[in-house]
Amino acid sequence: MPVNLQAPNPASLKPVPGVRLGVTMAGVRKANRKDLVVLALDAGTQVAGVFTRNRFCAAPVQVGREHLEAGQGIRALVINTGNANAGTGADGLARARATCAALARLQGVAPEQVMPFSTGVIMEPLPVDRIEAALPAALADLRADGWADAALGIMTTDTLPKAASRQVAIGGRTVTVTGISKGAGMIRPNMATMLSFVATDAAVDPGVLQTLVRDAADLSFNRITIDGDTSTNDTFIVMATGRAGHAPITGLDSPDGQALRDALVAVATELAQAIVRDGEGATKFITVQVDGGGSDAECRQVAYAIAHSPLVKTAFFASDPNLGRILAAVGYAGIEDLDQSKIDLFLDDVHVARAGGRHPDYQEADGQRVMKQSEITVRVDLHRGHAQATVWTCDLSHDYVSINADYRS
Repeated sequence: MPVNLQAPNPASLKPVPGVRLGVTMAGVRKANRKDLVVLALDAGTQVAGVFTRNRFCAAPVQVGREHLEAGQGIRALVINTGNANAGTGADGLARARATCAALARLQGVAPEQVMPFSTGVIMEPLPVDRIEAALPAALADLRADGWADAALGIMTTDTLPKAASRQVAIGGRTVTVTGISKGAGMIRPNMATMLSFVATDAAVDPGVLQTLVRDAADLSFNRITIDGDTSTNDTFIVMATGRAGHAPITGLDSPDGQALRDALVAVATELAQAIVRDGEGATKFITVQVDGGGSDAECRQVAYAIAHSPLVKTAFFASDPNLGRILAAVGYAGIEDLDQSKIDLFLDDVHVARAGGRHPDYQEADGQRVMKQSEITVRVDLHRGHAQATVWTCDLSHDYVSINADYRS
């Protein structure tokens, strides 16, 4: 069961002028499930994105990057679940391009104006014939208020759809930011997450939009981990239609630029945390905060060492305050000149370790009280400087193994 996560209320997901979404059943892998989503974008929509750094990236990632870099103006996204079209070689690239061409013909645009996205099983051929056959139904379903159905249509092992929405005043106009994401396993993003799509009607300079995407990814999707694996298909796309009617944002130093950045980061963070809360087999949502670092990078390094550790994660699942595992992770994080005699460790309000050793007032019963909670904060103070970083993760349970052992069944 997801940790303190509920399906989004469709009424809370604000339509973004200039974006319509359609969902249908293509039978990509399983019958009778929504597995194909199309986003249609008004002409003039700016699109920016970040993609996985996994060198074995999927065919749709390669084709999507090519089409985005072609600069012809993206007019549609096509997303399938059930099949990742990864590890499929030249045939996979041809199938991704064929999907784009099929949708382009139906919409009267160039194939380079369509971006493809896939998620699901790796090393299986994409059933492009089923996708092509279902595209007319997806287009017939296009509507501005289709965000909730689209969130459902991109799920794989997710137990709940993930979506978020914010509105903010910019230039005297109400600007909307709405997005969806999917992901529950194979999560250790590196520049993006499994799949996430966020749209806004703000008017944004293209260069500024790319900066916004990277900032939002670094503060949200690049701060989560479930199992430490970076997917072959990770993608985070942001679309700005410009329909809000305010003067274009040409920099992030202005109040308007900052307001849009804050709204985008808030939506991305909510989506990223929802992925962790719905982590495969997760029973606990864990915040790992590292303070007193010499740099943000070394704080993230320590936080991820803790968050990736199977020993730490299984201890949390068992509610076992075997907290020396956390100190061990701090020690092997890779900070060569780390002074262990300065390390403090806190578990929520419980001071576990002081100056590198067990706090004299620490009682294991206090640690176990915190470990039994569904939401827990681990805080480490390195006492090396003033930098700070936060990462979100979950525990590692028996169900995680079962889900992944049975994934292709």
